[in-house]
Amino acid sequence: MATTFDISPEKRASFRHYLYRQLFVTPPPVLQRDVNLSGKTAIITGANGGIGLEVARQLLDLGCKVILTVRDEKRGETARQELINGRSLAPEFVQVWKLDLSSYESIIAFAERAKTLKSLDIAILSAGIFKVTESFSSSTGYEEGVQINFLANMLLTVLLLPIIKEKRTPGQPGHICVVSSDTAAWTKFEEGSSTPVLPAFKRKSPNWDMSDRYGATKLLGQLFLTELAKHVSSSVVTLSFANPGFCSGSELARETSGIIRVAYKIQSYILSRKSFVGARTLVHAVTTLGEKAHGQYVEDAKVQPTAVLMYKPEGLRLSKQVYEETLDELSFAGVRDIIDQVSKVR
Repeated sequence: MATTFDISPEKRASFRHYLYRQLFVTPPPVLQRDVNLSGKTAIITGANGGIGLEVARQLLDLGCKVILTVRDEKRGETARQELINGRSLAPEFVQVWKLDLSSYESIIAFAERAKTLKSLDIAILSAGIFKVTESFSSSTGYEEGVQINFLANMLLTVLLLPIIKEKRTPGQPGHICVVSSDTAAWTKFEEGSSTPVLPAFKRKSPNWDMSDRYGATKLLGQLFLTELAKHVSSSVVTLSFANPGFCSGSELARETSGIIRVAYKIQSYILSRKSFVGARTLVHAVTTLGEKAHGQYVEDAKVQPTAVLMYKPEGLRLSKQVYEETLDELSFAGVRDIIDQVSKVR
């Protein structure tokens, strides 16, 4: 990581700086005079509301065709109608595709469908879940937050790599951006001391904490993507992970209830940004930052330090370890061969 930052990883990860960003920093919009996405196509996951919907709206404003991926196609159609209202667009300009991240079969089928597209330049993976109770996937045995936020999103990332490589605008890199979070820098990540790491997320934790586990799912993503970026040329596909900040209008807290729900609403009232503001950083990651965003953490529309752990020898070790373990876990989808093929292009 040779990038020079204007802030230290420690300062950026502090709660004080988090408050400063939330209350006093507003990332700028991406303007049509600066970016023209005409002729390009983007996939946005979790796009039936909140940040994902706002990302789709902003990309649409820049001339990009958008594919909204949703679990509930009826809600997806409602989102599509909201986006096309007042616009004169060809029917294929805004599409709704079904995708269930809790199912590997659904992810693989989605990627197969993506191969039929004439063009694909951008993927913004914003779908995720915030678990308020510890529960485990019936199909894989992993804690559900880890299964969806990490394993499912990393599988989709790898499956989309060769498709974007083939279908991107000639002479220009494609872009994949995975939504990350401030909480990746705050998690205790106690499972990181396990060898191997991933099986630790199949065991019930005596100290399970919903916020810490959410942060762990995002840190896992940072560890994996940092290593993956070393195997994929930025001139082919740039890989970034971006933090929109704490935003209102998100469905992230859909599982909360009772006192937790009340606390969330109070925090949202005091600290949150509007979803359209948070979405700007994700749009910058795939439009204005170019190849300098490759393998990097993007926050408030610029490249910023990742979690402090990532700059320590332990973080470098964990990045390689999590990468290898994840490829083994997802071997059923041929992920190593996919990465090997993509990495041959420099």
